[in-house]
Amino acid sequence: MTYPIPDNEAERLAAVGSYAVTDTPPEMSYDDIAELAAQICQCPVGLINIIADTREWLKAKYGLPPNLAYLPRGTACSTAICQSDLLTVPDLSRDDRFADQASVTNEPHFRFYCGMPLINPEGYALGTVCVFDFEPRELSFEQSESLRRLSRQTMAHLELRRKLIELSGARQALEAEKRRSDDLLLNILPAKIADELKTGSVVEPRHYDSATIMFTDFKGFTRLAEAAEPRTLVNDLNQYFSAFDEIIERHNLEKLKTIGDAYMCAGGLPEANRTHPADACRAALEIQEFMGRVNSQREKMRLQPWELRIGLHTGPVMAGVVGKKKFTYDIWGDAVNVAARMESHGEAGRIALSESTYYHVKDQFECEHRGSIEVKNKGALEAYFLNQAKP
Repeated sequence: MTYPIPDNEAERLAAVGSYAVTDTPPEMSYDDIAELAAQICQCPVGLINIIADTREWLKAKYGLPPNLAYLPRGTACSTAICQSDLLTVPDLSRDDRFADQASVTNEPHFRFYCGMPLINPEGYALGTVCVFDFEPRELSFEQSESLRRLSRQTMAHLELRRKLIELSGARQALEAEKRRSDDLLLNILPAKIADELKTGSVVEPRHYDSATIMFTDFKGFTRLAEAAEPRTLVNDLNQYFSAFDEIIERHNLEKLKTIGDAYMCAGGLPEANRTHPADACRAALEIQEFMGRVNSQREKMRLQPWELRIGLHTGPVMAGVVGKKKFTYDIWGDAVNVAARMESHGEAGRIALSESTYYHVKDQFECEHRGSIEVKNKGALEAYFLNQAKP
């Protein structure tokens, strides 16, 4: 069967899809319009018909079987969407365009048709609001005008539906963007600090009576950097620091920053706890074990080892966020300087502890005294090596 096709059919079908109305359950607001159309026009059948690619979806129907959801494309509605105003056919059986249609020649033997296209704001005809009768007839001017008004009301319902779909899509996109933003913020700041920053414009600095700071760096890094290809050097550093990130997270420590080959983290903040000295020691031992495995593999490949020094100190610090565009969560105080000195005066492949950290963990870990080291503005401080956890 042949039927006219609008010139803008591809665009029209895309417009139909944007309303997401085909194959949807019945809705009372549309059913009321179809029934009202039939009653005003004094016809036994009223429809809201959405024209898809090969079928006509009956969004609302009055006077037809409840289980009838669609018709094959090609009824008078397929002709109606090719024009911009009311299509009235007083007797379908006497009109060459429709006389051979199955619904005219067979049951239910339609004779009269009147349909108004559902034209959206962009000018695409989505379907029709229409009425059928089993007898030839004419509509009054008032009835025809009412059908036009009902078409406009139906189009308003459909537009509201599309706006809600667009709003839902925009909301989902906004939520996805917010999740990306939150994830990025959590990669930069501790969760507690990120939450505080999102609810206010600043993060108040906090004093912590006790925190354990860990510094690591690689002995002879400058020499390594001069001998290595830049991409390989960066990839190696990324591999090692990524492993450090996973290790310290397992032990409840907070990464603070990396500077070149130096890595800094701390325990006991931003959530204060009493286990941070032991947590830091366990993390340091795991990092030491990881680098041992890495260097074992490098030796097999006849590559120069990456010799890591680790230093720990426990003491009071101030913590806060600095910067307005590129936030940094950082800590300050003598404790930071002492931890840095423990690392810089340490030995490759070993973990150096300050006296303060040692006295917090000596019952849980095997340590050895290494003598005293000079710390700027502090003088000589006793230091220890962390060997292993006690059984």
